[in-house]
Amino acid sequence: MKRKQYISLSLVLLLGAGGVLSGCSSKEAASATGEQVILVGTQNDYPPFAFADENNELTGYDVEVVKAVDEKLDGYTFEFTAVPWDSMFLALESNKIQAIADQVAKTPERQEKYLFTDESYFAAETVIAVKTGREDIQTIEDLEGKKIGALAGDSYTLLLEEYNKKAEKAIDLKYSESGNPSEILQDVQNGRLDAYVNDPIMINAVLEKNDLDVEIVGQPLVNDDMGIVLKNGEQGEELKALIDPILEELKQDGTLVELSKKWTGGEYIPE
Repeated sequence: MKRKQYISLSLVLLLGAGGVLSGCSSKEAASATGEQVILVGTQNDYPPFAFADENNELTGYDVEVVKAVDEKLDGYTFEFTAVPWDSMFLALESNKIQAIADQVAKTPERQEKYLFTDESYFAAETVIAVKTGREDIQTIEDLEGKKIGALAGDSYTLLLEEYNKKAEKAIDLKYSESGNPSEILQDVQNGRLDAYVNDPIMINAVLEKNDLDVEIVGQPLVNDDMGIVLKNGEQGEELKALIDPILEELKQDGTLVELSKKWTGGEYIPE
């Protein structure tokens, strides 16, 4: 078993206007460990999946899943780097990062463009959150004509954008400039937005932390499987071939269930 060191946010360095955060030199790290360094992008404000803890270090379910994979993977070392969601795929395409572990759903559109692990490590739902007591919103149809918080490019927003292509009255998507789900949910509480569509586990974590007067309503709109995203190319294909068996092992030996219970309070592992 390899002994690992992971980047803390206190050590990260801002790179360029895209806001990508990175750690110490990959070349230096590779020289020290004799292994090839893979920079893994994730958010620092998406609890309980990926966020900065009280010590300003990246942690959460997605981060610990990657660490569990890393412990079993020889020849490579994973380092985490905090990247805003709206810069995530650009960072992957420009090779500022070589992987993403950030609750990325395996949509057909993404699978055409990016390389995903075959094995999924989390099964997520998509739900609607509104100000507590509001009764006029229960379904996706009820969102038509209303102001809904959105993050450009995430699977929840893509779902609503696809719905708008066929809707009689379009959902009024309000794209967040900050990219922070907490701020979007605060706008729902304050009435600047009518609702927000996202994962119930993340929503409940933010509501509990910030004591917001917001609740989840209706039935889940859709279920998605989450995978690790890798940069297309020879290295990505090699990593995928190595990571998939490890994810399957972590699923079979109960590690993913244990981590899911630890971070989400339930078992959300795909079959």
